[in-house]
Amino acid sequence: MKAILINGSPRKKRNTAQMLAAAEEGAKAAGAETEWIHLYDYEFTGCKSCFACKLKNSTTEGICAPRDAARPLLEKAVDADVLIFGSPVYFGYPTGQLRSFLERLLFPNMTYLAGPDGKYLPGARRQIMTGVIYTMNCPEGMMKQLNYPTLLETTAESIDSIFGHSEVLYAYDTYQFGDYARYDITAFSEEHKREWREQQFPRDLEAARQLGMRLVELAREA
Repeated sequence: MKAILINGSPRKKRNTAQMLAAAEEGAKAAGAETEWIHLYDYEFTGCKSCFACKLKNSTTEGICAPRDAARPLLEKAVDADVLIFGSPVYFGYPTGQLRSFLERLLFPNMTYLAGPDGKYLPGARRQIMTGVIYTMNCPEGMMKQLNYPTLLETTAESIDSIFGHSEVLYAYDTYQFGDYARYDITAFSEEHKREWREQQFPRDLEAARQLGMRLVELAREA
């Protein structure tokens, strides 16, 4: 049983990485072997519309054709039992690095073939249990006013439609800076941020741990 943690944040020790680490704890507790992929360690682009994966008699087998730094990462991803993606929210979306990776992962695993009902036929070789963890600076109320659920959950819905299962977990109002006094920032209170982190972030980490555990258990049952 293999679970891969895919970090779409440029940082390896802050909020997103900590949430992924908690998910890893849960996955390990459920008996999975784990591996990390830090996307910012690699240079690659999004889909180049080569359509090699849509050729008749294509031999790509769910792997994006270009042989660049993303290729071995994609090979690992499609062979995993569980994928847990993590990303901070930049202007209502996951980071560009994660979006590029998802383009390369998802498009070769969907088809342009329609069934009798007119819906796309599944293209993925196998079901993969997935989760998406989003961390963000804004509070929950602001997040909803900005329509983030609509924007962000579209990504999870695409993953779900291709690999068969996806869940979303949010961590709001995250603590961004080690020393707020160093930065030009008056829109957010450091005192509030610190209190929220002390009170809420441990609950967010536990929710991430439960997510990791649940996805591994679902993969074992599939």
